Amino acid sequence: MATTKGTIGVTTDNIFPVIKKFLYSDHEIFLRELVSNAVDASQKLRTLSSFGEFKGELGDLKVAVTVDKEAGTLTVSDHGIGMTAEDIDKYINQIAFSGAEDFLAKYKDNTNAIIGHFGLGFYSAFMVADKVEIVSLSYKEGAEPVRWTCDGSPEFSMEAADKKERGTDIILHIAPENSEFLEQARIDTLLKKYCRFLPVPVVSGKEQEWKDGKMVDTDRDKVINSTEPLWMKKPVDLTDQDYMYFYHDLYPGQDDPLFWIHLNVDYPFNLTGVLFFPKIHNNFEITKNRIQLYCNQVFVTDSVEGVVPEFMMLLQGVIDSPDIPLNVSRSYLQSDTAVKKISGYITKKVASRLEELFKADRKDFESKWDDIRIFIEYGMLTDEKFRDAAMRFCLLKDTEGKYYTIEEYKTLIEAAQTDKDGNIVFLYATNPTDQYTYIQAANEKGYSVLIMDGQLDSHFVGLLEQKIEKSRFVRVDSDVIDNLIPKSDKKSADLSSDERDMLTTLFSSQIPTVDKAQFFVTFEAMGEGSAPIVITQNEYMRRMKEMAAMQPGMNFYGEMPDSFNLTVNVDQPAVKKIAASAKETLTGEISPLVSSIADANAKIEDVNKEIKDNKPTAEQEKQKQELMATVDKDRKRQTEIISSYAAAQPVIRQLIDLALLGNGLLKGADLSAFINRSVKLL
Repeated sequence: MATTKGTIGVTTDNIFPVIKKFLYSDHEIFLRELVSNAVDASQKLRTLSSFGEFKGELGDLKVAVTVDKEAGTLTVSDHGIGMTAEDIDKYINQIAFSGAEDFLAKYKDNTNAIIGHFGLGFYSAFMVADKVEIVSLSYKEGAEPVRWTCDGSPEFSMEAADKKERGTDIILHIAPENSEFLEQARIDTLLKKYCRFLPVPVVSGKEQEWKDGKMVDTDRDKVINSTEPLWMKKPVDLTDQDYMYFYHDLYPGQDDPLFWIHLNVDYPFNLTGVLFFPKIHNNFEITKNRIQLYCNQVFVTDSVEGVVPEFMMLLQGVIDSPDIPLNVSRSYLQSDTAVKKISGYITKKVASRLEELFKADRKDFESKWDDIRIFIEYGMLTDEKFRDAAMRFCLLKDTEGKYYTIEEYKTLIEAAQTDKDGNIVFLYATNPTDQYTYIQAANEKGYSVLIMDGQLDSHFVGLLEQKIEKSRFVRVDSDVIDNLIPKSDKKSADLSSDERDMLTTLFSSQIPTVDKAQFFVTFEAMGEGSAPIVITQNEYMRRMKEMAAMQPGMNFYGEMPDSFNLTVNVDQPAVKKIAASAKETLTGEISPLVSSIADANAKIEDVNKEIKDNKPTAEQEKQKQELMATVDKDRKRQTEIISSYAAAQPVIRQLIDLALLGNGLLKGADLSAFINRSVKLL
């Protein structure tokens, strides 16, 4: 044929800068596109052969990727359908007119094997090459070989070529700044990443072996890919060992997965894949590259947000679907109804599989629960449909290591743990060792205590409160035992206001300074056999602080000090003795102050009654200020007397320190002083 020159059919001379800079997000994508096109050409020939439109021998349909560092070229060759000069003019010179689209229209009933229908794949070659050649011979009888050449401008040339075998060679003359793509190791890495599961063998160089002290090439082709990946096979044809081998091939060096889910659906969309449940270790972190997305066995991306619900980012594995819409680079997913349907299906399938595993072998499911709990809780917190399904197989574990479904546990505790307002109270511990005393007190009352020590449990208990009618979740150390599940027959602390004031000062004056903590003294009648002092932490504030640690925008709570109640048991003999001794010793000295304070407050009240329209006269304001100063002076003196007395009573501080020690709040110099005081009190 005569040499033909022309201009590529584009609407702007700037098409190549667009391709190089904007069309593709990563230059390495070019190799995937070219190899995918070569596989397409091979698959097309197979399809034509199956329809009887090609009667010749298929032969070896492998795709070869050849590096010639000396010549500065990278060649992708196939033995597929090939192209005539007319084909090149139609499919190459007219940018974005995809040969695969045309082919799909004709063979729409048998096109699953055709992957390349994205239009501009071939032109990605110009991201790394300053000249590209196509040498092709069509399968059509009487076809002549043709060579097409372009230097990255809209001008091209087309001429007769010397090619004996059917198929196409794409020859890239790599630009100097992209010389990395002339390194065999770099090419092999990219092929392994993007092409390791293509349905046609992809060959890159030769297998090597150790000989005479070095690695040398053999005469065996190095096949990069597995043409029949596990997810394309039927589950009934696979063993557990097959899944394990595939998992470790994808994720070398990791622990065995707990179990897996094989996806296979062909209506209303096409989707295959395998999702593995890995062992999730201490740190909760959503890793964005655990799941690989393929399109007809071509790697697309490992950024699967939008296709896979967020909580499933904790899983690993492969999803393959030709129905997920992609842009020309196959790198970014578009949010549309097809993607949402696929995402919803995956959620439904995973929930269904988990419930199936739970019902089939509950004991085995329980043994895996601690490893999969964070996944299930995260799913329930972020996905409403998964949450509704998971309520049937989500497990709760008590401090005795027994597992219950949510409904089972609710039934178990309903009789004993319903408060006076009809709410079922779920008691839980976050650290069974540190909270042992509180758990023991609850157990002695006949109460069951859950273990909620997961990273998401501060959020999860709130979710369960919403889902379980008339329920409250209360941490076992958030109050004294009688207040955790309030009953109508609760006994109150029988103290006069003066006794309460005196005891409050006695104990509060002896509380040591604890970093980022504040204490409020309260009194309860908890029985003679209970501890003299119990330290608890407010449930609401503690939850807010825990959530603030994980959730941006809640820094206000995170900066607040920890708030503790120091509850004094007025029934306990040691406390009774302290109260009686203080009353006997201090009454004579503080009674006049108490009377003076009461008298001054009464006079202030009288003045307030005389004030009209909230506008006191100068005389009234002066009188109030003088009376208030008297109250402040007397209160200060009263506090000084009681505090001075308390400081001389080591048993008071000893009881407080014992409670602090039991909660891990006694440290440093205060701990040393406690030990020394304990020795002296023996």
